[in-house]
Order: sequence, then C-alpha cells, then structure tokens
Amino acid sequence: MTAKIVTFGISKGGCSKSTSSGITSFLLSNDEKVLAIDMDGQGNLTSFLTGEYDICNVFEEKTILEAIIEGDARSYIIKIKENLDLIPANDFLATLPRKMFEKGLKLDALQKALEPVMEDYDWIIIDTPPALSEQTVMPLSTYSKAGSYAVVMFDGSMFAYYAIPKFLEIIDGAKDRYNPQLQTAGILFSLIDARAKENEVMIEAVEEDYPNLRFGTIIKRKASTRRLAIEGFEGNSELKNALEYYIPFVEELKKRVN
Repeated sequence: MTAKIVTFGISKGGCSKSTSSGITSFLLSNDEKVLAIDMDGQGNLTSFLTGEYDICNVFEEKTILEAIIEGDARSYIIKIKENLDLIPANDFLATLPRKMFEKGLKLDALQKALEPVMEDYDWIIIDTPPALSEQTVMPLSTYSKAGSYAVVMFDGSMFAYYAIPKFLEIIDGAKDRYNPQLQTAGILFSLIDARAKENEVMIEAVEEDYPNLRFGTIIKRKASTRRLAIEGFEGNSELKNALEYYIPFVEELKKRVN
C-alpha cells in the first residue's frame, strides 16, 4: 500500500481543522492504517489525540520539526491506538523556517522525511496552521503516488469565505511547483452556529463560486464533539453522538479520493 495524503487547511483560525483532522484520522483507523501529522505549532491535534497538553515538555525534540530536519520520520512516530499513529508538534515548530534556511532545505523536506514510511500506511492526515507559512505549504507540496488532496475548511463566516480563494491559490501554487498530483478534495462546512440565518446564503455563495467542490456533509458543531478534547475517544459514552456528522463526511471523503 501507499498512503493517500489529505491536508486540512484554511488561512483562518477557528474553522475546526484540528478537530476535523483528528476525528477523520480516528474514523479511518477503524479499517485502515493512518498516520496523523501535526504541522501546527499550537499542537492542538497532538493534544486532541494524546490527551497531553504540556506538549513542549512531553514531546521535547520528539516532533515533526526534528523529523523534517533529520529527513526521516520513523523515530518520531508515536502509537495512539491500533492502526493510528501520530507525529506530534509543539511550539518549537515556529523555528522551522530558520532551521530550513540553516540546513538548506526546500518545501519538499516533509516529503523526504515521509518517504521511509509512505508504504506503511493507507492514509496520512495532516493538520495545518491558520496562516500562510512553510507549515502550510510543505504538506501541500508533499507528493504521494496514491494521491495528495486538500480539504478546505469553512466555518460559515464572511472572514472564512474570503479566505477560501486565498487558500485555493496556495493549493494551485504547491501543485505547480512541487506536487502536480495535488487535488482539492472539497470544501467542508463546519458551521459555528448551525441555526444562523446567513448559513443558507453562504452555502449558496460557495456553491455558485466553486461548483461541485462543497462536501454534501455539513458539520454542525456539537458540545459532545468539543468535549472529545476532554473525554477522549476510548470509553466515551458520548462518542456516537460526537461523531454523528463526521461519519458521513469520512465516507464522502473516501469516495472523492478514490
């Protein structure tokens, strides 16, 4: 097998990138082997999947930063559960641009670090920060012969609406320069307030501007989903309720990338 790469991103915070990439990784791992990668120095995906919040101390020099600099991810993979592994991140990922300059690394550095493990997984799911940086462009530039895809997050706000074309430009740039196989899997709505009157207007606007890109599934934010960061996945009595909207999204994602 060769891993399909799926990068979650948008140049705006609060759009559920970390939650969506974490839940997607968990659900895919029920049937297939998954490597989740945290490319956001805030480490939210790391905390979400491990339950650790003192990420600078717990994962000191054990993160994606070291994997990229070393050019080999194998020593930095930690096991979360059966079929689900993680390469964590912490605040020191902010030093990546300087480290890349010092080492003469290019935007294909993540791809080189992942080459030794690309055949070990069915999926590589990557969380990115809400900014244009190496941490965002590098995952999009990572090639896999099984396919590389981007999921564009959208929270229903006007700010996120104007961030969509900017992120699509980043995708096009990565495709042109480094990753000719990169495709946009779709735009995933994760609504801040599912009851807001403007949601229908925003849905229509996105469908008109980007026909056939919107996922049919709409993620409605639920308290039980937010509590996953506290309760975790295992032994969580609310798990079925928390994953309600993500289960059909993951099935839709599978169909789109296949």
